[in-house]
Amino acid sequence: MRKIGLIGGMSFESSAIYYRMVNEAVRERLGGLHSAEVLLHSVDFQSIVDLQKAGRWADAAERLTDVALGLEAAGADCVLICTNTMHLIADAVQAAVNIPLINIIDETAVRLKAAGSRRPLLLATRYTMEHGFYAERMLSHGIDIMVPDAEGRALTHNIIFDELCAGKVLRSSRRALIDLIDKAEAHGADSVILGCTEICLTLDPRALPLPGFDSTAIHAEAAVEFALKSPALAWAA
Repeated sequence: MRKIGLIGGMSFESSAIYYRMVNEAVRERLGGLHSAEVLLHSVDFQSIVDLQKAGRWADAAERLTDVALGLEAAGADCVLICTNTMHLIADAVQAAVNIPLINIIDETAVRLKAAGSRRPLLLATRYTMEHGFYAERMLSHGIDIMVPDAEGRALTHNIIFDELCAGKVLRSSRRALIDLIDKAEAHGADSVILGCTEICLTLDPRALPLPGFDSTAIHAEAAVEFALKSPALAWAA
């Protein structure tokens, strides 16, 4: 079993979900009391949020690159950035390490294509919905994402940062997000991406008006698939 390196803490709420999902998947695959070989570096999220708000993405890339290098030096065989937003700088991190970075956007795109989804609604932070990096990478896979209107994007962003990242799960906010999905369906959306790793705290992808794709679960499953493959196959994936 290869070691999974997790760059977490963004927020720790979703990182705890990653840890549980990864270990549950390994136990299910191998049986008995098996669990995953995991190295987790959990950062201080406030320091990352401050860089996001200031638009200091190069400094954020340098910070997460240092973490990734530390995980590699500690024996990690792959690395995951446990947040969609910080995949804005994923290519810079991958360029600095000699182990694979399992990209949450690519893995989610694979699932969407397998399901025949081509026009998903993306629910995520404002950075992920508006910056362009996510849409461009999805488009390279032949997937043309939709995002809510300006009011809907602000609503979603605030639910993520003011509530879910702080461990607050409100029924009213869940209803508001479902209303956004209903509106997107009326405008041609064929599915919905839970494109922030905390959104699975409030939305069940199996109980939505459209087929749901939980990026956290998809990312965790991809890590386990890598960890349990033979080394040659894992590098080829």
